[in-house]
Parts: sequence; C-alpha cells; structure tokens
Amino acid sequence: MIDIATRVWNHTWKIDPVVRSLLDTDFYKLLMCQSVFRNRPDTRVTFQLINRSHRIRLAELIDEGELREQLDHIRSLQLTRGESTWLRGNTFYGKRQMFSPEFMEWFENLRLPPYHLERRDGQFELTFEGLWPEVMLWEIPALAVIMELRSRAVLKGMGRFELQVLYARAMTRVWEKGLRLRGLEGLRLADFGTRRRHGYLWQDWCVQAMTEALGDSFVGTSNCLIAKKRDLEAIGTNAHELPMVYAALANSDEELRQAPYKVLADWQEEHEGNLRVILPDTFGTKHFLERAPDWLASWTGIRIDSGDPVENAEAAIRWWEAHGQDPREKLLVFSDGLDVPEIEALHARFHGRVRVTYGWGTLLTNDFEGLVENDALAPFSLVCKAVEADGRPTVKLSDNPEKAMGPKDQVERYKAVFGVGEQMAREVRV
Repeated sequence: MIDIATRVWNHTWKIDPVVRSLLDTDFYKLLMCQSVFRNRPDTRVTFQLINRSHRIRLAELIDEGELREQLDHIRSLQLTRGESTWLRGNTFYGKRQMFSPEFMEWFENLRLPPYHLERRDGQFELTFEGLWPEVMLWEIPALAVIMELRSRAVLKGMGRFELQVLYARAMTRVWEKGLRLRGLEGLRLADFGTRRRHGYLWQDWCVQAMTEALGDSFVGTSNCLIAKKRDLEAIGTNAHELPMVYAALANSDEELRQAPYKVLADWQEEHEGNLRVILPDTFGTKHFLERAPDWLASWTGIRIDSGDPVENAEAAIRWWEAHGQDPREKLLVFSDGLDVPEIEALHARFHGRVRVTYGWGTLLTNDFEGLVENDALAPFSLVCKAVEADGRPTVKLSDNPEKAMGPKDQVERYKAVFGVGEQMAREVRV
C-alpha cells in the first residue's frame, strides 16, 4: 500500500502527474462518448469550467504554469495496449464487447484537442472547443487537475510529520464511515468520486478501504483506471450532458420538449438491463415523468441527482406503479451530495420497497473538512459543462435552481416549455 503522506512530501511531477491515463475518467463518459460517436459525431461543442463556490479563488491558489504543464501532459496521453485490451475484452454489466470495434479504433488514436486558459478576477477561465466526441473527454481530467492542484497548493508548506498526521486523520474518518455503513442490510454502494477527488492516490486508497470495509456491499467504482487496477466493476450510465446538447440542437419548442426522450431512444438502441437507467432531472423531474412515453417505464431504474431525494424517489415509485410496474423490481440510484447520514436515512425509507444503489462521490474521496487551518481543504463545488452546441447555448434547469445554468432568457424559455414552476433551492455543497 502506498504511503500517501511520503509521496506527497517527496512527489515529483514525473512520478505523480495528476492524470496518468485516458482511462482515469468515469465510465459513463466512455459510454456516452460511444453514443455521441455513433449518433452526433459532427456536432461541435464548447465545454467550460464553472466554479460554483466563488469564495475559492482558484487562480490565486494554483500556479498557472503548473496547470498548463498538467493540461499539456493530458494532451500527450493515448490508450496503452493493455488499456485497449481491457476495454475491448472485459465484461461490463454482463456484456462482452461493450465498445464497438469502430469506436475503439477511433479511441485508440485519440489525443485530446487544445484548451484555452485565462485568468480573470481570481478564477481560471478554462474552455475546450471542437467535435463533441473529442471535447467531452476533457471534462473529468480537467476537474481532476484543478481539484488536485488545489490540494497540492494547500499541502505544499506542510512538514512530513504534519502530513502523516493529516492523512492518518483523514484515513480514520473514511474507515469509520465504512464501518458505520457496514451495518446497513442489503447495502449496494459505489464510488462516484473521480470528478472532485482530493487526488488520484487518495481516491485509489478510498476505494481499497471501502472494498475491505464493505465487502460485497461495495459494488465498484466509476473510475475506469481504478476499476482496471483493482479488478472491480466499472460503474456508470449517462449524464445531463446528453439531453443538454440534444435540447440545444432542437429547432422548435416541440423538438425541445422531446429532446430528453430522443436521448433515451438512442440509448435504448445500444444498451439493455442495468444500463437502462433514466436521469430525469435535467429539465425537471416532475415534467419529465408526466410526459414520459410508456416504453420508458420498462427501463431498469431512475437516478436521483438533484432536488429533494425523498420527494423525487417517491414520485418515481408512484410513476412505476401507475404504469403497472412493480417498484420492488426497479432500481433507484441516489447520487446527489451523499454522505453517511443521507445514505442511512434513504436506506431506512426505501430499502425493501425498491432496489437501491448509492453513488458516493465527493464526501468519500475528498472529505478533509476541518482537518487543516482555515478549513483550506474543505470540499467545494466545481463542474465542467457543455455550454454551447453548434453555436447555440445549452441550458440545465435541474430540480434545484442553485444548479441551473444557461443564459437567463433561455432558462426562462426552457421553464415555459417544460412547465417548471417555483422550485425550492437547496444548498450546493459539492
């Protein structure tokens, strides 16, 4: 097992680049990338880094030269032969050859496109422009780089023993969380913590800790590189990016209204079983379920990623029942800002009524809150989103207005089209 504190103390750039492989990304990005490669390969998009936690002035913490060096390193990466073999030959969700030969040939020759970086008002403006299948693969490594360089900047002045104590405290916290969750009957939990992790080595340690603490209750990780390295299931399906871009490309209000379902129709052509999980909240869960075509009720599950998780889960159960489906055979995936108390409360309410899985993210892989002076390692909310598609702005409404994004006039248009009324704001911690 790696001595993380010593590695941080002694680290050199060549030993510990923040991102060391194109597989150091979330599995859902590769699944979505293949779908985009198949259905919308010529769409041009712009992705942009968005820091929702304005108090964290990233450009005053992170050295711009070091950031550029790390981003340039990512652009030099290509799949290795072993990584390609793993993707081509491994079984994912019970399916062999999840990725088509055409997609794999393209991916094996891919190098990520250029980036644009500026400093403005204490923040970095980091954008990526180009063809959708290429540009979308910047999202996860870009977030990982910013998050880890922030961690390194805070730790830079610490002595070796101070680092040992810091990581001992953080490890104890993670381990105690695992022991507390171990008592939940029928628990199924996965690591979703790549995007806003403290660092790669730390995420890898957290995954190993949960594997030992939870046993079979720990079902895998979203991180492809760690899944490969630790012989775990790679976990993930799809994300808000698909309906956001499909919606931006719509040429009428009716096309806009149908865009979320068009995404899932394309997805259904490629995937079955546990990969058929609906993410309904991009433009509001209530409207999505009210207008959803009947064929979607046969899908395996629904992911709850914003708004009141209890309210939205109960709405999903009512929707299944109204369509003649047995909720006990359906899957709910909770993934919004989870930590142990939320997991315990949701499990107490829904276990036995429906199959439940938890995607545990930032507060598994980056919970250093209160462990350093001025709480300088506290987790914060950073995203990298598609903001434009073929010259048109994208919009996300969410079930939490604090997560909404897009030009104000377009946000209002989308609210009218999708029938979104007053929403209750919830603090976005991570």
